[in-house]
Amino acid sequence: MTSTMKVLSNASNYGLRALLYIVSRERGGDAYISLGEISEELDISFHFLTKTMQLLTQGGILVSYRGPNGGIALKRPAEEIMLIEVVKILEGKDFFDTCMLGLEGCDDCNPCPVHHLWREIKGKVKHDFATTSLAMMGQRINEQNLRLIP
Repeated sequence: MTSTMKVLSNASNYGLRALLYIVSRERGGDAYISLGEISEELDISFHFLTKTMQLLTQGGILVSYRGPNGGIALKRPAEEIMLIEVVKILEGKDFFDTCMLGLEGCDDCNPCPVHHLWREIKGKVKHDFATTSLAMMGQRINEQNLRLIP
């Protein structure tokens, strides 16, 4: 039995995978792509994906177009969209400031048992997510043939 550690919610997991799928496609992030295609290609529930993409649309990451040739596309160039922006939309603005164990009031003066470990890890992740764009990730996916499907 294989177990995995998940720090991000399913919404962030699916949202990031869908955005990375969009930017790694030959036609780029500015061409409309159907949610059905993304759902099928990434094996993500269509209904869950729809809700997640609505949050990203409301957050200014995506635009949507209805109709037979409709779908979603990036609202801005992939070079301008950092991973941290996506995570904050889907996890909440305070994601990088909360306790890993979910304890209220956890800080340097009143730490939980894993506070010092999580502070260092989330600091690095926050920095890396703030300095990594969707475009950089799309390029990496294509150059290294990285997978987006479990």
